[in-house]
Order: sequence, then C-alpha cells, then structure tokens
Amino acid sequence: MRCLLAIESTCDETAAAVITRDGRVLGECIATQEELHQQFSGVVPEIAARAHLERILPVIDTAMKQSAIAPSDLEAIAVATHPGLPGSLLVGLAAAKGLAVAWQKPLVGINHVQAHIYACGMGSKESIFPCVGFVVSGGHTTLYQCNAATDWEYLGGTIDDAAGESFDKVAVMLGLPFPGGPQLAKLAETGRSDAIHFPRPMLDDYSSLNFSFSGLKTAVRYRIAGVGKADWGSISLSSEERSDIAASFQQAVIDCLVGKSSRALKQTGLKRLCVGGGVAANQRFRIQLQDACDRSGIELKIAPRELCTDNAVMGALAWERIDLGDFDDLSLDVKPGLLRYANRPNA
Repeated sequence: MRCLLAIESTCDETAAAVITRDGRVLGECIATQEELHQQFSGVVPEIAARAHLERILPVIDTAMKQSAIAPSDLEAIAVATHPGLPGSLLVGLAAAKGLAVAWQKPLVGINHVQAHIYACGMGSKESIFPCVGFVVSGGHTTLYQCNAATDWEYLGGTIDDAAGESFDKVAVMLGLPFPGGPQLAKLAETGRSDAIHFPRPMLDDYSSLNFSFSGLKTAVRYRIAGVGKADWGSISLSSEERSDIAASFQQAVIDCLVGKSSRALKQTGLKRLCVGGGVAANQRFRIQLQDACDRSGIELKIAPRELCTDNAVMGALAWERIDLGDFDDLSLDVKPGLLRYANRPNA
C-alpha cells in the first residue's frame, strides 16, 4: 500500500494527513486557531506562526498514530510551500524537512491553491482535468485554466480583497464573531437579498476576468454608518436591517463570482468548472453556481465541504509529482506570494 504524509500550515490551520495513492485517508488531524485570533477579528500572522510551532509535531504524531503506518512505510513527505503567510509556511516546511532527513524519505513541495482544486476530484476514479479552476477563499479569488493537476494558466483574480476577506470584514461591521464568513452567511438566510442594491464591481468589465471587492465593502460601510468617519459604538441597526445588509452583500459577491466564472468557461471553451476554497462551502453560492452551470451545460465539481477549508488531505496532489519521480531537495523554500503561472511548486 502506497502512502504519503502531507503537512499543511499555510495560514491558521495546522494539519497533517496520511493518504494512500487511491485517495483513502488513513489518519488526519487539524488544529484550528480560531480562539487565538477571535479578539482581533482576523488572523494575526505572528500569532499564527507561533501557534504552528506549538502544534505541528503533535498534529503530525496524531495523524501518524491514527494511520497505524510506520515512518518506514511512507513513500514521501509532502508540504504546502506556497502561497500563504511566510512564518506559517516556514514552520510546515521546517517540520517536513526534518522528518525527511530523520526518516530518509523524499520531499515534495505542493501548491496550496492547486491542492484546493485537486480536492474536487478526491474519491473520484475519473480525472477532473482539464477544467476551469476557481479558488474562492479568505486569501484568494482566482480563476485558472487547468490543463492538468499542476499545469495551470492564470486567467484572472482579485485586484484587492479576496471574496472571503470581504465577507469577514463586513461581518465585523455587522458585529458578528470571528470567523465572520460563516456567521454572515447564516445571518443572510433571514434577510432579503434584493433589499439593497450594492454594486457588482467589475462584473460589467468584459476586458478581463479580474475581481474587486474593496469598493463593495466600502459601499456596505457607507450604508451602515454614512459617508465619512463614524463612532461605530453609536450605530444601532435593527435585526431586520442587519439581515438585509448581510443578504444583499452576499448576493452582490455571488453575482460577481458566478458571472466571472461563467465568462471564463466561455473564454476557454472548457465544459467543466472545479471550485475549491472556504467560500465554496457557502450554500447559496453552491446553489446559484449549480443553476448557472446547469443552464449552460457545464459540469460542476465543488470540493466536499470538509475539504473546502484548509486541510492536509488535499495534499494528495503530491502523488501527481511522486508518480513522475519529481521530488525536491533540501534547498526547497517557501514562496508566500501567489504565483500566476507556476506549474511547479518551486517554479
């Protein structure tokens, strides 16, 4: 039985998983940091890195014990090297390198964004490639033409805030607890999505497949507090107003996401859309995206909800390089920024 150990530490989730070549998960552990960042209403990079240092080895140990696999039975050690927070990435890479040396196993760096799309095909016997890949999360809102698992072409992405980031920031404006995205989506269920017409930035820009959400976020702020500075402590919204703002904002984001991804499919001529990332867990987004794909005869693959947020199981992407004998040496380094055209983790 072929097995690998995958390590994930790109942001604020410390995760490890032991995965077989056919996609079975023999062991998995995820340590969340929500309680550490809640008072700041967002992820603090320094705190995240320190938490990874404390948790990385216990998380790996738990995943290995669950799998009942000895280190000698592993075929390789995979680790996400980009994109992500620099300090967080370095903790995962240092752990992977240390184990690779101690256990005398090959090292494989993987692209975290590519892994999110790879998760759409986990458990399927048929390849999901080629496709349009759409990663929608707190850090990314990006479209790719995916010719193969690690052969990608950048089509477009956000020029400012990611969709998930805008969800979280609007949630703060509405007084919702961290993490704000899921809380805002829950509040939106009780509101009217057509109550307020917020802008759909760049949706009418047919010259690119880029997104922009900072202006939309500002429009929400003006709706809540008016133009200019405001004492947020003095602002009082009724429960109906809060629900309507949440629902209307969410609908504006979804319209942009569905519209641009549909345009990417037309531009590439591809008939399959694969969507991953934390925002892909949003139920209203999933429903409206499915409706749009059904109308256009597009096959839609969305990652299972448990694989939308950051996890190590999607590190199964490493098998694509292992099968080719394509490994990294100890000079492997992290690349925090989003690489638009990288087909290799160290490209």
